[in-house]
Amino acid sequence: MAIYKYGNRIPQIGKDCFISDSARVIGDVKIGNNCYIGHGAILRGDYGSISIGDGTAIEENAVLHIRPDGLLKIEKKVTIGHGALVHGKLIKSFAVIGIGAVIGFDAVIGKWSIVAEGCVIHKDEEVPDEKIVAGVPYKIIGNTMKKHKEF
Repeated sequence: MAIYKYGNRIPQIGKDCFISDSARVIGDVKIGNNCYIGHGAILRGDYGSISIGDGTAIEENAVLHIRPDGLLKIEKKVTIGHGALVHGKLIKSFAVIGIGAVIGFDAVIGKWSIVAEGCVIHKDEEVPDEKIVAGVPYKIIGNTMKKHKEF
């Protein structure tokens, strides 16, 4: 795995995490316990900070970045799909970000929400809790149901 200090910004890794040897974790990135950081994923806390909650999975080739002095907070048990680009402010617990989705600066994704594959959430937008969104730009297309949570 490639863990990089950036100036005085040093990554912190929790217990029992898997971080691929081809992933890049740079600067002020705090990864909770039992997290998965997949092959080719890039977590850039070079100018801002990234906080990742316990049990979160950042899948292959996802890129997480934040503006200077900003904070991207990802709560517990979030899944960020393959190739997603995340510049948001807050992704609440149990949210799923689909393959290739784009989350703009300062966007907020609600608890238990599902962002469909290829969906675009523009900067400063907020997806309410327990909603399913899709499209470019996004639209609410449904509610997260018990079967989604169980899955």
